[in-house]
Amino acid sequence: MTARRNIVLGGLAGLALAPGAALAQVRSAPAPVKTATATFAGGCFWCVEADFDKIDGVLSTTSGYTGGKTPNPTYEQVSSERTGHAEAVEIVYDPSKVSYERLLEVFWHNIDPTAANRQFCDTGSSYRSAVFAHGPEQMRAALASKAKLAANKPFKGEIVTQIEPAGAFYRAEEYHQDYYKKNPLRYKFYRTNCGRDARLKELWGDRAGG
Repeated sequence: MTARRNIVLGGLAGLALAPGAALAQVRSAPAPVKTATATFAGGCFWCVEADFDKIDGVLSTTSGYTGGKTPNPTYEQVSSERTGHAEAVEIVYDPSKVSYERLLEVFWHNIDPTAANRQFCDTGSSYRSAVFAHGPEQMRAALASKAKLAANKPFKGEIVTQIEPAGAFYRAEEYHQDYYKKNPLRYKFYRTNCGRDARLKELWGDRAGG
C-alpha cells in the first residue's frame, strides 16, 4: 500500500461512512495526465521558455541543447559554435488541452523564420530556428505546418527554419532554467534590446507572439 493511500485511508477511518464509501473515494482519484513532448529551437532559450509557459496545456519547459554531436555540452561549448547544438526548449504538454499543431503555430509566431543561423541579435548556428520532431506524426505535422506557412506567409522572405527528427536533448545549466522568472529585469532588458518583439511585430503583425 502506497504512502499516499495510507494517508487517504487513515483520514477516512474515523468518519461514519456507508460501507464501501472509503473505497469509492479512493477509486475516484483522477487518472494521471497523459503527456507528450515537443522540442523547438528559436534563438535564445530564455525567450522560448517564456513564450511557451504562457500557453494553456503546457505543463513544463526545459532549456537545453540539441541537434549536435557533442554529448553533455556546456553553455560555453555550445556558444563556441563547435558542437553543432542549438539552444532549444523541451516542452511537456497535455494533448487534451493543447494540440501539437497549436504549439507549432505559437512557435512560428515567436521566431523569425527568414533568418539563417541567427535569431534577432544573436548570431551563430547555436541560435538557429528548428523544429525537432518526436516521431512520424510530429514530423508530418511540422512539414505540413511549414508548407502552409510558405503558402500564406505575410512577409516576403524565404522560410529557412529546419525540421528534423529529435535526438538527444541535454538540459542546460540550472541558472538558465526559468531565467525570465529569476531575473525579470535583466530578461526584459535583454529581450527589448535584442529587438525580438519589434521584429516579431514587423513579421507577423497582430499575430506576433500568439
